[in-house]
Amino acid sequence: MTSRAPRRDAVENRIGILSAARSALAVDPHASIDTIARSAGLSRRTLYGHFGDREALIRELIAHGAQRFNAIAASVTDPDARIALARLAARLWQETAHVQVTAALALDESHVDHTAEALAPLRRTVADLTRRGQDEGVFRTDIAAPTLARLIEEMARVVVSRTDASLPDAANVAVSAVLSVAGLSWREADELLRTHPEILSPETMEAHA
Repeated sequence: MTSRAPRRDAVENRIGILSAARSALAVDPHASIDTIARSAGLSRRTLYGHFGDREALIRELIAHGAQRFNAIAASVTDPDARIALARLAARLWQETAHVQVTAALALDESHVDHTAEALAPLRRTVADLTRRGQDEGVFRTDIAAPTLARLIEEMARVVVSRTDASLPDAANVAVSAVLSVAGLSWREADELLRTHPEILSPETMEAHA
């Protein structure tokens, strides 16, 4: 016996709920189910027909965002680990800058286990880049690769949740902060971004977001 595909209106309602949730959470990170349902033009009962509770809805938002982040990680193929890490940080920042509040919720301690699982491909990419950078002698080697990869993740987490995305140099700050944890001095990071301006080019980032 085959399962029946969801009705078109059910699929559209679910998409509308996720979109409304992103908008509502951008205004108020603590937006209630009632607020989200009203934003979606649906009843609370209809929303609960798709998501059992607010946490289930948040987890779905995290999963959708994780798919995008993992795809971005897979698209970074630079042979130089420094450039690859900088490009990865820039593209991820471009993505999170549009949904910063939702991204911050995903990185909140209460969702850390679910987020870690959803972002497993991205985390593997960071770990691989860290080991490669150490092998190439361009990343710091006084810290074991798994620990350094975790520190890079933590810096990215702080940048996403604490940096004002409206600032004109926000992307530069985000990328430079990640590179600094990897072991580059601020002068080295500045030189890398100066000689590879496409990394922070809005057109380049948007084309790969």
